[in-house]
Amino acid sequence: MDSLGQDATLRRVRENVIEAAAAVIGRNNVTLSGRDDGPVMMFAHGFGCDQAMWRKLLPYFADNYRLVLFDHVGAGHSDISAYDWEKYGSLNGYASDLLEICAALELEDVILVGHSVSTMIGVIAAVQEPNRFSHLALLAPSPRHTDDPYDGYVGGFSREDIEGLLASLDSNYFAWAAALAPMVMGNPQEPELAEDLRASFCRTNPAIARHFAGVTFFSDTRPELKKVRTSCLILQCSDDRLAPPEVGAYLHKNLGHSTLVQLQATGHCPHVSAPEETARAILHYLDTCS
Repeated sequence: MDSLGQDATLRRVRENVIEAAAAVIGRNNVTLSGRDDGPVMMFAHGFGCDQAMWRKLLPYFADNYRLVLFDHVGAGHSDISAYDWEKYGSLNGYASDLLEICAALELEDVILVGHSVSTMIGVIAAVQEPNRFSHLALLAPSPRHTDDPYDGYVGGFSREDIEGLLASLDSNYFAWAAALAPMVMGNPQEPELAEDLRASFCRTNPAIARHFAGVTFFSDTRPELKKVRTSCLILQCSDDRLAPPEVGAYLHKNLGHSTLVQLQATGHCPHVSAPEETARAILHYLDTCS
């Protein structure tokens, strides 16, 4: 091949790479903010939420970090037409998306801040590409929500509990959202927080929400934990109905490079109910690890 042919081939390759990256960024509604030349901090939201749920936490990092936010496919302003029922039938599909976003933006040494189910999506991604991440900050994490009577694992729910929860969702999604939001958020003295979460639930397509709920509540990521080589911060909330203290202790025991911090924040969404305490814990951890 002559030099002109090589140049044309390289040009096509570059164009294809740019086009593929743009497709990923659009699919997941990726947004960038903060300090352009700062360390990369990526935020992955939980079930029923979107990137808007991070808005109270972001100001604590905006001056010093490059902030990367996105919506899981099916949430927020993501491309819902990209929702693949088979792909997103397990957390691996979401982990694949997360890694594709990192590749599209050429991100390295990523500090991943994940909430709830996205903590385990982050764990899976870090196992698959350990060199991509420098730290995982796991907010209200749980590798398995159902108890395991065979080995004594306490997840906080029986299988019958979860099946009842999903049956209620099937019966009336919007009533289910109204009932679940206060339980998840906690902090009954601030009912507007639960209302914000309920509104987020209700912005999600009910069929997709039902599918993701099943994946979220019946996943078991415990086998991945001992494969993680990335440094992890476990933020355990007080009075968290979805992730009781036993879960935080289990994660701390089974993640080889972990720090467990017990927050005073109550409920399952400390980045919403106690953003200052949450940010302070993350920053202290990063300062300690540096």
